[in-house]
Amino acid sequence: MAFNYDAYLRVEKMPTLWCWGCGDGVILKATIRAIKKMGWDMDEVCVISGIGCSGRFSSYIDCNTIHTTHGRTIAYATGVKLANPHAKVIVVAGDGDGLAIGGNHTIHGCRRNIDMNFILINNFIYGLTNSQTSPTTPQGMWTVSQKAGNIDPTFDACKLAIGAGASFVARESMLDPKKLEKVLVKGFQHKGFSFMDILSNCHINLGRKNKMVSAMDNLKWIDGITLPLKKWEALSEEEQLNIFPTGVLRQVEQDEYTEMYAKIIASHRDGAPKITQDDFKKKI
Repeated sequence: MAFNYDAYLRVEKMPTLWCWGCGDGVILKATIRAIKKMGWDMDEVCVISGIGCSGRFSSYIDCNTIHTTHGRTIAYATGVKLANPHAKVIVVAGDGDGLAIGGNHTIHGCRRNIDMNFILINNFIYGLTNSQTSPTTPQGMWTVSQKAGNIDPTFDACKLAIGAGASFVARESMLDPKKLEKVLVKGFQHKGFSFMDILSNCHINLGRKNKMVSAMDNLKWIDGITLPLKKWEALSEEEQLNIFPTGVLRQVEQDEYTEMYAKIIASHRDGAPKITQDDFKKKI
């Protein structure tokens, strides 16, 4: 029996405004399948997206949604989660949205270990605003803001998330929807901040301006810069350069922020605050 995507979509918004061949549609469908596998009630799911191509995510999925300002997705999601601790919060942002203007919020979302799922759709460019350099644009690539070739050092989004303390960090591309779905399910199952760097194609504003004329050329390039974690670990340090490992890169158990916050609220109800350092695991 075919999967009924219409039950999870705002069908009146179809077809999407994404460019033909864009990976965002693949990621949207994989997210829906992962939600289905989790058995979540869509009335308890809240999808929060920002500005950019990925920002349209919240327009198309039929659940509680917030389409917010550029770079502020995690700030809004934090408020939603603190007010509704049992909500299933999914944040969707692009590499520019989540790592440039919103980079500070991303860092502190990771640090606090708030129970939410951050899907970073990483297409290496500011796609919606016509090809400016993003924090993940590879050095040497042409952009409208660096026409001689990008000279900025490139962020490894997963290393940033691990360094900031995210308790679940994974990377996958949209090339294999089944693998992507499995990674999303693992992230959704994890209690804490789940950071998922999903590599996607933008053949319109990155590819065709960098000798990748078709969507397939852009997809082949993504395939060439990714490798499953175990295979990546078998490479020499020199061979690992410019290759991104995929799969679950970090998963640890840590105190979850909204649960700690609930303890503080409970202690005040009983009178004077009773929370001490001994109430929480030491992680310094």
